[in-house]
Amino acid sequence: MDYSTRELIEKALAEDLGPGDVTSEATIPADAISLAVVLAKQDLILAGIDTATEVFRYLDPDISFTPFAKDGDKITSGAEIARLSGNTRTLLAGERVALNLLQHLSGIATLTARYVDMVKGLKAVILDTRKTLPGLRQLEKHAVRMGGGKNHRMGLYDMILIKDNHIKAAGSITLAVASARTRSGDLRIEVETKTLDEVREALTSKADIIMLDNMPIDIMREAVNLIAGRALVEASGNVTLETVRQIAETGVDFVSSGSLTHSAPAADISMKIK
Repeated sequence: MDYSTRELIEKALAEDLGPGDVTSEATIPADAISLAVVLAKQDLILAGIDTATEVFRYLDPDISFTPFAKDGDKITSGAEIARLSGNTRTLLAGERVALNLLQHLSGIATLTARYVDMVKGLKAVILDTRKTLPGLRQLEKHAVRMGGGKNHRMGLYDMILIKDNHIKAAGSITLAVASARTRSGDLRIEVETKTLDEVREALTSKADIIMLDNMPIDIMREAVNLIAGRALVEASGNVTLETVRQIAETGVDFVSSGSLTHSAPAADISMKIK
């Protein structure tokens, strides 16, 4: 477990437990031992099982946590995902935090897999964005990969993405790209465009990737033909399960969607004491 995940678990448990689980302390003997199972209550793509394991191990290294699947596996409704045994109070103390993470991350993986399935047979790759919950980016982007998607940039540090506000502040696409070229090193430069004129300017500026932002399908197709392989092409904006295949059919290389992380419904997973 890396430091950021451990810190996340520490904070989540502190938030939930506070000075102690008063219900368990009032109803369950301190030395009680139980067996618990983690169950899928829907078909899903699993993500976050190792993180869930670490929640219980953080509370008590003697807790036995036996997973029956790994991240990226397809799980059918009713399947037993994992089995735990140990101190009953500890099992219940970690239940909500572990499930919150497991449900959220599996929900992202499951939704991502649906998007990936929708573009099957086409060259377009499904990408996530930086629209992640604070502190959860690494885990959420891992979940996207488990669903078959790919990660866009991890943060503001690993790729140059010149968006509309950068263009306004710099004066033009041309000026923004020229300035970036002198400071980018080996980083790729992507430019957000909203019109065909902006696409032409990004091409002339020799951007590595051109983002077609919120373009109608017919204009997007025209832009792909205009670019003609001289840069990679990303489509973004108004991407839904209903529209993603039509977008991919324009010939873009990537389709990015913030909904993979910010709007994925939590997967239905429960933990039951046996």
